[in-house]
Amino acid sequence: MIAEPAELLAGLDPEQQQVATSFGRPVVVIAGAGTGKTRALTHRIAYGVATGAYSAGAVLAVTFTTRAAGELRSRLRQLGVPAVQARTFHSAALRQAQYFWPRAYGSELPEVSNERVSMVAEAARRLRLTPDTSTLRDLLTEVSWAKVSNIVPADYAEIATTAEREVSGLDAAQVGRVLGRYEQVKSDRGVIDFDDILLCATALLAENGGIAEEVRSTYRHLVVDEYQDVNPVQQNLLDLWWGEGRDHCVVGDPAQTIHSFAGASPVHLTGFADRFPQARVVRLVRDYRSTPQVVELANKVARRTRLGTVTLESQCPPGPEPRILPCASESDEAAAVAKWLVEQHEAGVPWREQGVLYRVHAQSPLFEAALAEAGVPFTVRGGEGFYDRPEVRQVIGTLTEQARKDGSVPAVDACRGVLSRLGWTERPPAGQGRVRERWESLAAVLALAEDVASTQPGADLAALAAELAARAQLEHPLSSDGVTLSTLHAAKGLEWTAVALVGAQEGTLPLSLAAGPEQVAEEARLFYVGITRARRLLMISWSRTRRGGGGNRQPSRFLDGIAARPAPAQVQPGKVVKPRSALSATCRVCGRSLHTGAERKLGRHTDCPPGYDEQTYERLVAWRLELARERSVPAFVIFTDATLMAIAEDRPATAAALLGIPGIGKAKSEQYGEAVLAILAGEGRPDDPAD
Repeated sequence: MIAEPAELLAGLDPEQQQVATSFGRPVVVIAGAGTGKTRALTHRIAYGVATGAYSAGAVLAVTFTTRAAGELRSRLRQLGVPAVQARTFHSAALRQAQYFWPRAYGSELPEVSNERVSMVAEAARRLRLTPDTSTLRDLLTEVSWAKVSNIVPADYAEIATTAEREVSGLDAAQVGRVLGRYEQVKSDRGVIDFDDILLCATALLAENGGIAEEVRSTYRHLVVDEYQDVNPVQQNLLDLWWGEGRDHCVVGDPAQTIHSFAGASPVHLTGFADRFPQARVVRLVRDYRSTPQVVELANKVARRTRLGTVTLESQCPPGPEPRILPCASESDEAAAVAKWLVEQHEAGVPWREQGVLYRVHAQSPLFEAALAEAGVPFTVRGGEGFYDRPEVRQVIGTLTEQARKDGSVPAVDACRGVLSRLGWTERPPAGQGRVRERWESLAAVLALAEDVASTQPGADLAALAAELAARAQLEHPLSSDGVTLSTLHAAKGLEWTAVALVGAQEGTLPLSLAAGPEQVAEEARLFYVGITRARRLLMISWSRTRRGGGGNRQPSRFLDGIAARPAPAQVQPGKVVKPRSALSATCRVCGRSLHTGAERKLGRHTDCPPGYDEQTYERLVAWRLELARERSVPAFVIFTDATLMAIAEDRPATAAALLGIPGIGKAKSEQYGEAVLAILAGEGRPDDPAD
């Protein structure tokens, strides 16, 4: 049931309320990262329905990905307006084209083919070309770019040359001819492709005024998310959808336009008020995601690279300064990142709340290996279509069937039983590929079962099956309890408590392939997106040399002027601030705020006088080194230096006391607790008479 209008506005800030309550004229929202744009959009729709300004069935909310559309549907359902249509551009366009095509043209809409690679390969063969797999992928990219940019094959060579687009091994004229043959191949097969969906819908509405008016009368209120990513074809379709209507709302951030290579352009967003002079412009600047320190860095990057975005204002408690870490080599960088992630985990940050972001997929394997060696669980970003994976369908089907027979079995127990029968084990398989992907998918299902059990004490199999079915319907992918590895492009729209932004050196970020100011500006926006994914903890790293090679790389130009770490904030002498959480504390020696995971673990700054016996610490270090050699693992995997210092300072005498030290959970206590306590028990305290 939908809430009262006043209740819907109660939790919004003044700018979000403007978005939610401005009707009768176009509204353009310039929404900075973390400013609650989705909240503002969904509350606008709910408030419009609650006040009668909107009819739920007359609203169409449009976005770019199935994940984003699923998130919109989920939030609208929670607000009591499940009847609102929230779809991707392609989903909405295909639905309309399939429905109206027979009326307009007397035949069904051609089938949408998934054989794009084979059709491009056939088009190339007709021209006696033999491109390899990589070149075929590049050709597919050009097929899409040309279509979304409204470029016909005959004009491709001239326009692509001006735009500095290249396909390895082929000149622009050859690519243009391949695009022409590709259209012939589709025609011969009687099919269309994914990109044709928008073109068909646009042509249908442009050529049939009556149908276009019927669509506009059905969806009288349009809301468009991520409007900075709109390409020319999508804008043409939007123009046909909203016609002469004026009660539409678009939202986006020019600084987060990172898909220009695919035809996206922020000019539709930045020029919206010029096209619609009566439009209301609302700027969302209150950042509810990131600390003032992360926001300050993001603002500095935006100013220095002239991104033309809003200036964010953090609404979060202070946190540690972002760290800039130079490394000697890529291998050293990967090891340092793994160590940093372990430290954050031991300081209380769950694995799933940490992310490693890189520019290209080719950077991933080195970090995967470093995390695997350190015993850090991880998942590689790529969850689109999660519920289409056969192993996930199999698990959901089995759990649903069991729930019909006996839904009272505890959720986690039932899930583990099903996974075990499918051959799943707690330990992930070595290497990558389809085997690892399958393991991650099943681990995500188990993680959901554990989440359901923690939020719903006593949750049974029936509750788990219902939750899985609901998420599948909303197309909302799961994530397992591991560090997320992701490209900067794939990280858009996501956030983590701790983020390691890696490979920030010239040639990688920006890419050496970035030619000209426009492409370098796109790289700067990617860097900005990476920074603004972090809620509290941010480390930016770069390496001087490549793996196994020489050279002397330079830090990214985007780091110019921001690498210096500001001096610690001053506090009143003797004032000790009560910690707000496991991630916020003060030094027990000087009383100033603690910033890093190591400092929080120690309870003091690393440069403040220690309170432990050096001999005790050295014995613990020697024990750790010997054990690490026996197990062939890095020493910090067993315990970090900060954990050993904390043990030496607190000198726990029991297993329960040992568990009270940050960085020592149940698993480590069971593995190493007896040895650690024996070391401590075998030595007298520094102030004991025996010493």
